[in-house]
Amino acid sequence: MKKYLIAAAISLVTSNALAVSRYEITNVTCETVQALIRTEGEVILVYRSSGILGLPIYDRYVLGQQYCMSGEVARGAGVPTVDKKYCPVRKCVESEIFRAR
Repeated sequence: MKKYLIAAAISLVTSNALAVSRYEITNVTCETVQALIRTEGEVILVYRSSGILGLPIYDRYVLGQQYCMSGEVARGAGVPTVDKKYCPVRKCVESEIFRAR
């Protein structure tokens, strides 16, 4: 019975991770990107690098701290959109408070 409970718990965690929507934002406005984050709470945004041969960059962006893992904080970041080079958003990063020295 314990095996089934553990398997069920793992599948719930996995399904939550897969529930994050992914959006290609190359031809999207900053306002639309911010609206997506407000609506969904967390999204994966995909855009092309401006420097490294236009390689795709994937990252997770969040509405606020409640979407970050333990030991992470929501910090300001920016993504390029069709109308702005720097569209302000937030992403979870490792907190310096918890970093071992």
